Amino acid sequence: QVQLVESGGGSVQAGGSLRLSCKISGYTFSTYSTYCMGWFRQAPGKEREGVATLDSDGNTNYADAVKGRFTISTDNAKNTLYLQMNSLKVEDTAMYYCAADLDFLGLCTADALAPLTYWGQGTQVTVSS
Repeated sequence: QVQLVESGGGSVQAGGSLRLSCKISGYTFSTYSTYCMGWFRQAPGKEREGVATLDSDGNTNYADAVKGRFTISTDNAKNTLYLQMNSLKVEDTAMYYCAADLDFLGLCTADALAPLTYWGQGTQVTVSS
């Protein structure tokens, strides 16, 4: 049973920082892992959007809205995916979800990751002005 659990959300003022964590259980990272993982977010009344993705070769992709401010990374020893969020803006306010495809082939993009993946329950990020 693979499970993903997000944490680290909260309320912060614009310009501040948060680090989201996604703990993955039921799976062990190794040098042979072929994964595609990422973060998504959804604000009330809006569609879900991809934020950032990372594959097991270290390739990353970021949405234009967060490029230069957010960084996706992993700590394989802790089975954890991170999203470091700096210079937060009010428009970053959303529920943030992590997702993982742990046997992935192809280009690791948000569109490729969204279907047929494991998802966490979400963690709320609220940015105030």
